[in-house]
Amino acid sequence: MQKKLLTLAVAGALAAPGAALAQVEVYGFISVAVNKFKYSEGTGGTPSVSKWDVSSHGSNYGVRGRESLGGGQTAWFQIEQNAPMERSNNVAITPASRNTAVGLQGAWGNFFIGQWTTPWADLESLWSIGSVGGYSPSLSIIGRRETTGTAPNPNCVNNQSSGGFFAPGVAAAGLVCDAVEAAGGAGHPFWRRISQSVFYYSPVFGGAQVKVAYQTNEGKATQGTIADPSMWSAAVQWSGMGGRARIGAAFDAHKEFTTAGQTDKGWTVKGGYNFGVVDLGLAYETMTYKIVGGDVDATQWGLALAFPIGQGAVRASYAVADDLETPAGTTDTGAKMWTLGYDHRLSKRTQVGFGYAIIKNDTAAGFTWTGAPPAQGGAINNPSPGSDPSTFFVSVIHRF
Repeated sequence: MQKKLLTLAVAGALAAPGAALAQVEVYGFISVAVNKFKYSEGTGGTPSVSKWDVSSHGSNYGVRGRESLGGGQTAWFQIEQNAPMERSNNVAITPASRNTAVGLQGAWGNFFIGQWTTPWADLESLWSIGSVGGYSPSLSIIGRRETTGTAPNPNCVNNQSSGGFFAPGVAAAGLVCDAVEAAGGAGHPFWRRISQSVFYYSPVFGGAQVKVAYQTNEGKATQGTIADPSMWSAAVQWSGMGGRARIGAAFDAHKEFTTAGQTDKGWTVKGGYNFGVVDLGLAYETMTYKIVGGDVDATQWGLALAFPIGQGAVRASYAVADDLETPAGTTDTGAKMWTLGYDHRLSKRTQVGFGYAIIKNDTAAGFTWTGAPPAQGGAINNPSPGSDPSTFFVSVIHRF
């Protein structure tokens, strides 16, 4: 991929002949689709709605730079923000809202601080090869979608439901922090980008690498909802056989994110194998959220396929979110997702695609995609419980 490189002298280097220069790179990712979108009738008779939409899926731009410090050591930084591309009334451009950090790298590994995707989230690339135009199980069925910025913790009250499936009073106390699932998501998504955090990536040994992240307890509170939230995320991943085989496993522990004095935990395994005629990806993840009165267990799994055809590929995926298991029993909160499409590479930087995607929500579920148009109410993007979002789309992706 061609990049525009801006080579700048570090201020001190101007007075030091022979000193290394810092390289600063401007980059970006633009993903836009035209959709014929539909929300089916929801639980309780919420009317269906069909509409046209132009959507943006994870578009971003940023600046990053590296400076050689000598002795094999490198200093680096990155500042990245979202690029909504449309619907600016709903999605504002927030500087440094995406992967943003400063770090040091050498033969010993990579250490950095700031805001970044978790080691858990980094495993998505190992299996999610069935996506076209941003319509993917990732951030929808698998990972239960993304929450960026300051991570949810017991001090936030951003849940859009009136209690969901938690014990009475939990939401009112500010302990339900899932702003995405609206009508009953569990706690918070384990997939996400975490802020105020410290990261370490090991060197790659024999195709294997270890990643560890710790989110500090910045949200500690001694008044109101008393809590001391922090989290760990760790993963090990391996690729080999010329890159055809890849697999990774991750474990997360989120202390006092849902209930004070309790730690939510989860683990996942994701990977795939490229047989040449078809690339196969598989994912499995499970989480346990600690609530007042017991546990909420969530399990998701997915399958992805890519069949190469010339300069493109037919891509398909299928994913399932099982019903949440709560102290009161199993809830009707599951969902299934199908995608099928084709993308074609016009160049190393530009590709176009088309396809169809649908999520079948159970009566109390409200899964959807990042970048989906406003739902039945015309304001929020989350569908009414039980409503099934679907779309025919044509997409364009460009990298610079």
